[in-house]
Amino acid sequence: MRNTIDSKNWWTLPTGPRNDICDVAGLRVGNHDLRGDVVCTGVTAILPHEGDLFRQPVPAGVAVLNGFGKSAGLMQLAELGQIETPILLTNTFAVGSCSNALIRRAISANPAIGRGTSTVNPLVLECNDGTVNDIQALAVTEDHAQAAIDACGCDFAQGTVGAGSGMKTFGYAGGLGSASRRVVLPGGEGFGLGALVLSNFGQQSTLRVFGQQVPPPGQVGDVPDKGSIIIILATDAPMDARQVTRMARRSAAALGRLGSHIGHQSGDIALAFTTSNRIGCGGPDTQTVTRLNEDRMDAFFTATVEAVEEAILNALWHGVPHQGYDGSMLPSFRDRMTDFYRN
Repeated sequence: MRNTIDSKNWWTLPTGPRNDICDVAGLRVGNHDLRGDVVCTGVTAILPHEGDLFRQPVPAGVAVLNGFGKSAGLMQLAELGQIETPILLTNTFAVGSCSNALIRRAISANPAIGRGTSTVNPLVLECNDGTVNDIQALAVTEDHAQAAIDACGCDFAQGTVGAGSGMKTFGYAGGLGSASRRVVLPGGEGFGLGALVLSNFGQQSTLRVFGQQVPPPGQVGDVPDKGSIIIILATDAPMDARQVTRMARRSAAALGRLGSHIGHQSGDIALAFTTSNRIGCGGPDTQTVTRLNEDRMDAFFTATVEAVEEAILNALWHGVPHQGYDGSMLPSFRDRMTDFYRN
């Protein structure tokens, strides 16, 4: 976390220069916020590279830690091991609108999709922001999804912005967070790993920050962990789809370090990809790629756990409470931590 409590001796790996997922070269993130009388939601877009993803998909894998969710595109991703559209994050009832936006965008760039070539697999992941946002308003449109993609760049806000606008983490305001780590292998080669989370999970009474339990502020009614978290992992290391899937599974350890038991009604999904080993459509009968030595995976497992844990803390730290559609307001994690460490 930036500008927060002392975290020295907790992390073991250095961050990238930005300490966010855009430390992986070529990757971009964009947010689009929606605000209104009963609306507090949005869309966040992740572009794995600046080219045409349909023509140059990236190797990818998914780990469903708990499948209480309504995402689109995961089944084909797991089967083929690749991502062929931008990744969109949003609220549960906006998956359809965002899927349509991705399909239209892909057809605009590749008019033969669904006619002369294969169809396209839109990738949309969600969390339920219904505590703050009136999700029945169905506020997110295709235009909002396109706006998030058009806003993509290397500078993006965290906390209660974009898809994270109405999200709740461990009972506090905050949904979108990011962090990165740098991995240097024994032979001297260095690679980056970045994490971005849409965080909407956790039971307030179980939260641990750097191993220390943080009691809830005042007398509040604790509720079971029945939120969700979407974890996006990106690296520039030369991995195959199986290796990034192994990396995605390790993100569960970060949730445990923070105090989560991955609740019964929590939709916890980790998606990982590499910007290396891109192979265009078509081509010869065989293709040659470079693959990371399996014995070097432990360093990336450590980087995964650290980056995901810090990304969640950053989502909390940058969260700004917004009044919900029913007049309620989630507490501020930053204020709670200031009080906790002052006392």
